[in-house]
Amino acid sequence: MSGLKEGFKSTDTYIASEELMSAVNVARTLEKPLLIKGEPGTGKTMLAKAIAESLGMKLIIWNIKSTTKASDGLYIYDTIQRLYDGQFGEEGVDDIKKYIKLGKLGEAFSSKEQLVLLIDEIDKADLEFPNDLLWELDQMEFYIPETKETVKALYRPIVIITSNAEKELPDAFLRRCIFHYIEFPDKALMTEIVMSHFESVEENLLNNALDAFYEIREMREIKKKPSTSELIDWIRALKLGGIDPARLKSELPFLGTLVKKDEDLDAVKHRV
Repeated sequence: MSGLKEGFKSTDTYIASEELMSAVNVARTLEKPLLIKGEPGTGKTMLAKAIAESLGMKLIIWNIKSTTKASDGLYIYDTIQRLYDGQFGEEGVDDIKKYIKLGKLGEAFSSKEQLVLLIDEIDKADLEFPNDLLWELDQMEFYIPETKETVKALYRPIVIITSNAEKELPDAFLRRCIFHYIEFPDKALMTEIVMSHFESVEENLLNNALDAFYEIREMREIKKKPSTSELIDWIRALKLGGIDPARLKSELPFLGTLVKKDEDLDAVKHRV
């Protein structure tokens, strides 16, 4: 693509695939939000942190909950505090601006430099939440009627939106995003990811741990597949425990570091 913005690359602690790096840079070039999906443990949330680190930008994180409203991200008018101040004769109670508090989206728009904005787990909110943000994400501005002011972004933030696919997102919202699904890393990429977290890992320990890890993930009986972070914790435990790599062929020490459900533990123990 002619004129494609470059810049985002893997960091010391976040190894991104070529496809993911390309998706980030395409979204930056087209100035559109990047919607990221993928199973838990594929680094969706960490991606925004890696982008900020790679590009030397500030990161603002808006964690979405089931009760979150789109307006929460813009601003909050603290009427209760104003009423309280008025009752006790505080000065400046007529200055409404004093009681306007910007939300995470408002902070991103009012920044005097470009930054990265993470809207994390957007599918946790109600179905209207994404549509309620369409105008603001398109125009990069919003109006505060209490003060008759418009907050408009000086620099369009790099917007990363994550979803765990708990709910379907509206088509109108999807049309405005660049989409990327983070595939679970294969062994080659996983080796790079693991090594980025350790100064060194004995080759046999790493290979045997990876073999066991992927074998567990492929078991049909497993309800919660172990993730990348759990693999890293497991390898750290194996290293600290001085486990002989050959033992991993016949037993799996510290299995509770890797597998977190009773039925999954039973299934793996019967398989080993």
